[in-house]
Amino acid sequence: MNPLATIGYETDTQGGMIDRLKAAGVELVVDVRAVASSRKAGFSKTLLGNSLQERGIGYLHLRPLGTPKAGRDAARAGRTDEMRAIFADHLQEPDAQLALAQATELARDKRIALLCYEDDPACCHRRILADHIRQALKCEVVDL
Repeated sequence: MNPLATIGYETDTQGGMIDRLKAAGVELVVDVRAVASSRKAGFSKTLLGNSLQERGIGYLHLRPLGTPKAGRDAARAGRTDEMRAIFADHLQEPDAQLALAQATELARDKRIALLCYEDDPACCHRRILADHIRQALKCEVVDL
């Protein structure tokens, strides 16, 4: 079973992040941001996807796996427990369940990385997603 990777780009450049993905053997980045635009250069959906493709890494945005606005606001304010509760409720929605099943199936066959903004996975919803996938697949999770 392939290990599942997670990655945040908060303090990295696009090139530095892609280098980390390549070094880890990641085949596909699964973008789990609700809003796949970024004020940080190089991390908006189209530019990031094209840059990853140029380096031989696939890109897929699964918007239903993003944190709702109230959860993002709580995370920005340092209220991680509140963000987790909001995201747990969101994850019960049908679109989120379908997207989680899709990410899990992708992780079964490929080396994927869940991508979000925050550097610290403990403060990010991608840890919750990674835990769900780890339980389903009994795979290792590596935070890049």
